[in-house]
Amino acid sequence: MKLKTNIKSLKGSLSVPGDKSISHRSIMFGSLAQGTTRISHFLRADDCLDTLKIFREMGIKIEDDGQVITVHGNGMKGLKNPEKVLDVGNSGTTIRLLMGILAGQDFDVTITGDSSIQKRPMNRVMLPLREMGVSIEGNQDTEFPPISIKGGASISPIQYQLPVASAQVKSALLFASLFADGETTLIEKENTRNHTEVMIKQFGGEIEVNGKEIKIKGNQTFTGQDIVVPGDISSAAFFLVAGLIVPNSRIVLKNVGLSQTRTGIIDVIKNMGGNIEVTDVDKINESGTITVSSSELVGTEISGDIIPRLIDEIPIIALLATQATGQTVIKDAEELRVKETDRIKAVADELNKLGATITPTEDGLIIEGNATLKGNTVTSYGDHRIGMMLQIAALLVEDGDVILEKSEAVSVSYPNFFDDLDVLVSDKK
Repeated sequence: MKLKTNIKSLKGSLSVPGDKSISHRSIMFGSLAQGTTRISHFLRADDCLDTLKIFREMGIKIEDDGQVITVHGNGMKGLKNPEKVLDVGNSGTTIRLLMGILAGQDFDVTITGDSSIQKRPMNRVMLPLREMGVSIEGNQDTEFPPISIKGGASISPIQYQLPVASAQVKSALLFASLFADGETTLIEKENTRNHTEVMIKQFGGEIEVNGKEIKIKGNQTFTGQDIVVPGDISSAAFFLVAGLIVPNSRIVLKNVGLSQTRTGIIDVIKNMGGNIEVTDVDKINESGTITVSSSELVGTEISGDIIPRLIDEIPIIALLATQATGQTVIKDAEELRVKETDRIKAVADELNKLGATITPTEDGLIIEGNATLKGNTVTSYGDHRIGMMLQIAALLVEDGDVILEKSEAVSVSYPNFFDDLDVLVSDKK
């Protein structure tokens, strides 16, 4: 796909798609609840539609009128044995959270995914689940999918210190804990996105969070709810950066999710001197309007406890850093090595093809600023966030074309990304 290049200005406003993490969880909680859950602003992208499809395959009636998703929940033990292997497509969130949900069901089941999913590590979920009494195995005694789970296990509560800062691992164990007799304690390495904890309370459950320690009792029941999914800050991030680095630009993004566990990119932009303003904050739905405009940026260091608050935004933050004055260093982000692709390597390789100077490290990136980008052929590696980042980078290219291979990956989280970019392009010369 030939990308848009040599853009002189971006102006306008957008409402970005619904939050991917919340959309996944709304289907899951709605299915496990008693009664009806109605979901507005659901993200109709490949990953979330795969989650919806899977719960239909397990006997949950789910209706979609194009505006609202209606889930008719069957309760915690109400899932049915699917007739075939469950295929999560490209969704790491789906497979890991499903492992926790299916641990408490009474039937045997196998979960798989695409070639990318089949390379992603699952011991981080399987090992603690085994401690809880779950019989769970990877493909040919490895930690990789397909994953097979034997139903009917008696789930035991555990006290567990998470070795990685991962909301997916935490959420899988929280789901499994709901089927246990007694109280489970989880201790996070760093605070990660808290959508599962919030939704437990939203659906009428109980959970106690004290710093990095989480306590949850089993045998809870949930009641169907009306959910309004805020815009995904991870999707908004691409346009936030575009508005900062393309000259003569001003972009307004409405209804963006502002959970404190997800807003690390806003803090980084401010630290780099970016022109950014958050207004119209809705504290109940944790959302608001974010406005950015072209900025003179300076390099910074990004490390420590902010990393889980922006882990999915690091590829686009790396591009932002190439346009700042000075050097930016990103550390403590080794989790990027086991995403849809090795994002540390992918970011460095592809942006360097376009003229950036980025050195990958074991746990991050060293990025030199003031880069002049040029045309080349690049690839998303089948990773949606790499694909979108490369289109934003291409906007700055004045010399040559940028050809993106595997551009279809963008539909995983943002099917209308290229159309929305068109809305903002005010000067295509």
